[in-house]
Amino acid sequence: MAEHKLPLRTKLGYGVCDLGGNLFFTVGAFIVMKYLTDVVGLNPWLAGLSLSVGRVLDAFSDPIVGSLSDRTKTRFGRRKPYMFVGAILLFATMAFFFHNPHLKNQTTLFIWAAAGYTLLAAVAYTLVNIPYSSLTPELTQDYNERTSLNGYRFTFAIVGTLLGAGAALPLIQAVSGAKIVDNTWVGDPSKGYSVMGLVFGAAMAITALITVFSVKETTAHIERPKAGFRNIVKDYLSTFTNKPFLLILFPWVLQITGVTILSTVLQYYFTNVLNQSDKVTMAMLILLVVAIAFIPVWTAISKRIGKKWSFVIGMLEIAFSIMLIYIAGPTASMGTLYALIAVCGIGFSTGYALPWSIIPDAIDFDFLRTGENREGLYYGIWTFCSKLGQALSALIIGALLSLTKYDGTIALQNANAQLVIRLLFGPIGAFFYVAAAVVLVFYPITAKKHAEIRKQIEEREAAKAKA
Repeated sequence: MAEHKLPLRTKLGYGVCDLGGNLFFTVGAFIVMKYLTDVVGLNPWLAGLSLSVGRVLDAFSDPIVGSLSDRTKTRFGRRKPYMFVGAILLFATMAFFFHNPHLKNQTTLFIWAAAGYTLLAAVAYTLVNIPYSSLTPELTQDYNERTSLNGYRFTFAIVGTLLGAGAALPLIQAVSGAKIVDNTWVGDPSKGYSVMGLVFGAAMAITALITVFSVKETTAHIERPKAGFRNIVKDYLSTFTNKPFLLILFPWVLQITGVTILSTVLQYYFTNVLNQSDKVTMAMLILLVVAIAFIPVWTAISKRIGKKWSFVIGMLEIAFSIMLIYIAGPTASMGTLYALIAVCGIGFSTGYALPWSIIPDAIDFDFLRTGENREGLYYGIWTFCSKLGQALSALIIGALLSLTKYDGTIALQNANAQLVIRLLFGPIGAFFYVAAAVVLVFYPITAKKHAEIRKQIEEREAAKAKA
């Protein structure tokens, strides 16, 4: 099948939304847990539980929004009305969540944290992210062009993550006047977090709106799923009979669990194990700069050996590098640690573009089976399950830190807390990556197989048009 090239304007207009989306990812992965435990003053177990509540409710809202957008018909398109509303809400909820309520009662704090994070993640972000992701298979049906499109998307994604990782703490410190001394806050950084919430929230809203106004939804005939609660439930259950989808879904959930554990624990590792909190921003930047540099490399490699095997290699490479960090231990030189983090970034790069270019192929398989365009439902279930993985990671981290008597008011933690942080940043994280790679080996859709699927779809649609 001949490759159909998308215009550069479409790729840029589509990709920019994930710059703001990955500011959200950076906040959720690198900042939120530490903010709740060390600034707001929430017990680690309750902090982890509050994030898990938000992520579980978020998971349930994802397929609902996806299915609704599949069935929506407006002159603005199926997806963009949801993105427009979600963009406005993202700004408001970021401002709310990062305004420290200065509450003392742990139960009240827990309710505030759970409610705030639920509004942010399960409502605002879902309204943007699910319809946005659902645009991918609509913009192009070409096997390799989908990898290219997602390469642009996740180049912006890593730029957003770099901005979040590199600008968050400096912005907080500059606005609040608080400083990190001996790995603990001196002064109250609350005002800085409030301004960060406003700035990041505005960036998320603006980038989503750029996509809304610059990308045209397909004008081709769309076969919408039938309306009604019973049909929605039936569609939902039928996705779990799509074997190719399951064989990319399960690895993705395992991988996202590993990602969340590693990215969340990174700050704890540098602060509470290495006693080098001033080095954590550099570590994050090294990881992400290497990751962004290797996106085009992995895109080229995937055209030669396939998306699946590229992703498998990347996940195993991450597992190998973090195990080397664990073996080297806290006595390793900072240069050695930075080098190993850079090696980790090479594999980390595959988790951006590749899974998101694989899932549209599995959705095409569903379209061949059913004749219905259900992209929103699939992306809703995709993020539903990934957020269950994020919720699991938050529970694991929160429970283990709480069991070891982690104290967010001090830098030097007890030996058990340090060991648990090292295990999370080593063998525990590596386990999820290895498990994901093993399952992904069985994914069946190759470039050749996808070309056959698209050919059968085109022949069927041509026959329907003649009838």
